[in-house]
Amino acid sequence: MAFSVLMSVYAKEQPEYLAAALGSVWDQSLPPDEVILVEDGGLTTELYQVIEEGKKAHPCLKTVRLVKNQQLGRALAIGLEQASYELVARMDSDDIALSDRFEAQYRYMLDNPEVAVVGGYIEEFNDEGTWKKVKEMPLGQREIHQYMRYRNPLNHMTVMFRKEAVLQAGNYRHFPFLEDYYLWNRMYANGAVIHNLPQVLVKARTSPNMFRRRGGISYCMQYLKLRKIQKELKITNRREFLKGCALSMAISLQPGWLRKRVYHAVLRK
Repeated sequence: MAFSVLMSVYAKEQPEYLAAALGSVWDQSLPPDEVILVEDGGLTTELYQVIEEGKKAHPCLKTVRLVKNQQLGRALAIGLEQASYELVARMDSDDIALSDRFEAQYRYMLDNPEVAVVGGYIEEFNDEGTWKKVKEMPLGQREIHQYMRYRNPLNHMTVMFRKEAVLQAGNYRHFPFLEDYYLWNRMYANGAVIHNLPQVLVKARTSPNMFRRRGGISYCMQYLKLRKIQKELKITNRREFLKGCALSMAISLQPGWLRKRVYHAVLRK
């Protein structure tokens, strides 16, 4: 069984990061048969150059060009429709996949045909070398359901999924900040089996802006909207819904410096 990789890039991405991300996709013990790269709106000359060089070296790199920026949820939905294969791995345009990532997930999906999505751990890093933390995730279906009630149960940039299972749940949708978390909830409610591998699959690039982006009124409102959807999907009961709302507000509305301390002390290892 062959598999695709799904990526999206937009104008503000750094060309050197995209080059490194694509390089890690090719440098795999089990390389992909196809890479779908969605160009979400017009890009810079430098980004186009990286993409053209990638196409010359790797004809399996296919681009989907969107004239206007659609944002991540819509861009990934369009890209997924273009994927030729049933197994699809997600990859962000500024991260680095470990060399055995795709092989580990591919073998797991073949050995566990009931699993619709499998993710794994990430090792976060920054360019300055001052941040290196592992974000572990729950493993089996029961743990994932318990975790999902309050936090995103998958590291989006690590997942490999079955295309049909995603489409049956309605595909990616426009849901700023939480496109993937929204999708996993819909898939779970649709009966999908979700697992994680107990290993680091991706080195995820971070920046000081990460803690600011994960807060504010807009971010909080999206989380509250998702909490309501979880309750409607019967993923949470009333008590869990209220607890989820309280936790979401506490995290997203606290000062950025405090949020950073919480991530350091509680949410990462």
